[in-house]
Amino acid sequence: MSTSKSARAISLETLIKVLQDKSYSNISLNNSLSHSNLSIADQNLATKIVYGTIQYRLFLEYQLKGLVRTKLTEKYLKPLLLMSLYQIIFLDKVPNRAVLDEANKLAKQFGKHHSSGYRVVNGILRSFIRRGVQLPDPKNEVEYLSIKESMPEWLVKYFINNWGIDRTKNLLTSINEPAKNSVRISSLCDREKVFDQLKAEGYNPEWSKLSENDAILSHGGISQSDLFKRGELTIQDEAASLVVESFDFDSQKEHILDACSAPGGKTVQMAENIAEGDVTALDIHEKKLHLVKENAKRMNVADKVVTKACDARKVQDIFKQGEFTKILVDAPCSGLGLLRRKPEIRYTKTERDLHNLQKIQLAILDSVSPLLKEDGELVYSTCSISVEEDEAVVKKFLKMHPNFELKPFATSKLESKTGMLKIMPDQDNNDGFFIAKFKMRG
Repeated sequence: MSTSKSARAISLETLIKVLQDKSYSNISLNNSLSHSNLSIADQNLATKIVYGTIQYRLFLEYQLKGLVRTKLTEKYLKPLLLMSLYQIIFLDKVPNRAVLDEANKLAKQFGKHHSSGYRVVNGILRSFIRRGVQLPDPKNEVEYLSIKESMPEWLVKYFINNWGIDRTKNLLTSINEPAKNSVRISSLCDREKVFDQLKAEGYNPEWSKLSENDAILSHGGISQSDLFKRGELTIQDEAASLVVESFDFDSQKEHILDACSAPGGKTVQMAENIAEGDVTALDIHEKKLHLVKENAKRMNVADKVVTKACDARKVQDIFKQGEFTKILVDAPCSGLGLLRRKPEIRYTKTERDLHNLQKIQLAILDSVSPLLKEDGELVYSTCSISVEEDEAVVKKFLKMHPNFELKPFATSKLESKTGMLKIMPDQDNNDGFFIAKFKMRG
């Protein structure tokens, strides 16, 4: 790839891959940025344009209604129009004339020989500037919220059915806020010293309201720091940190199973908290376990982590009953708690997925539960907020396994008297997360 591409050219290139070719946004964008020579400011601009355009795709497509009078045959045209609209509407510091000028240049750069695409783009964008933003009739709440907050109608209905219209409005607004830059400080380090170093390096850290070992940074780029490279901290959302905090770690020798471990954030967090013993990290894909090994090495706990490629639904073929003191099932899920951080999830998931994933989640719990020691702890977690993947899974698991019961727990800053904890995205703009803790009946 040429290193002379502009931030907007890289944005368009990435959006074509994501919107037209169904590529993953983070992989496509990171690959493009790593092969560019853009400044940090231009990398930030490209990132904002790509994720903002994906996030507001439904809203932006609605703005094209009545303005597109010809078929957009060239694959770059619609992504270019959407990213240009995003800049005009949401990026106040970018003048409209600059957006139009860049859009014309990109249309000529990406268009076919003798293409008239730049005239189409110019005409549509100028028509939009004259007309302005349009929205559906607010009386139709579902359609109005779907377009305004750029959320598929099935999800808007799902939120309303489970949390009511007022909470849904809060949730949707919150989900479209920028994700926080959250880091977890290693339990093996002096947290105050690391926090002071973050201050000295200009990250303006603030302590998390959810977890005592997490800090919120004013900006990104921490993965390039010596603190990160030395394994004194890692990038992890504060809600995700609570999963491992829900375990009771003591001085006994631990033999822990992380049934769905990759990329290893919770694996290493558990390894940091055991004085003696090990964490066996499973993943169905061997290549993903390399990420776990890399994480464990960087976080200075490689000597406590063992990896094994295995389908968590078949663990009884490998391990014996009652082998593990603790088991974590951070289950495959829809990711509906990560809509702020991974905007394309809203367009790729369906309600049927929630039920299909529930079957997988229950199968994993059913498979791993016999491996728990009699006085051990089993924690189930998802980065979803759906009832089907969270509370319903707990209810069905307990019905299938009457020898288990929920166990109340406390984390560093929160307490669950029921044995279940749900963090919603509108609670201080955290990722959505669900945690349930089980023990065997006495």
